[in-house]
Amino acid sequence: MTDIYVDADGCPVREEVYDVADRLGLQVFVVYNGSRPIRPPATPNVRMILVGEGADVADDWIAERITPADVCVTSDIPLAARCLARNARAVSPVGRPWTGDNIGGALAGRELARHLRETGRQTGGPPSITKADRSRFRSALDAAVQAALRG
Repeated sequence: MTDIYVDADGCPVREEVYDVADRLGLQVFVVYNGSRPIRPPATPNVRMILVGEGADVADDWIAERITPADVCVTSDIPLAARCLARNARAVSPVGRPWTGDNIGGALAGRELARHLRETGRQTGGPPSITKADRSRFRSALDAAVQAALRG
């Protein structure tokens, strides 16, 4: 059985995840640490998982449970890498599928940005999500789920 795990703190595409999961009859685990209130949807296939506060508590919860049949929605590159290491699929909220071919470069870019911030350089945050991003995300999530369902 395929499940969708959502790294929910700051995730801008939860509604799109719920729509795809409802259409395909999949279970969704919305994992968050409570730093921001998240309103649960009124659908029985969505489970809200409140974990303790801490740097990677939500990531750890997901990474410990995800299987090769599952999909994770995350913008957290290290979490995406952990999911890929467990042979699961991962998709970013802007519709970028995380793969073995692109995760290494993404991890390196993240590390470079961290180093630049530590030296005082302003690296800026991610741009706001657009309608095109939401559409691309829906397509990427659907593709990842279909691939997971096929095994």
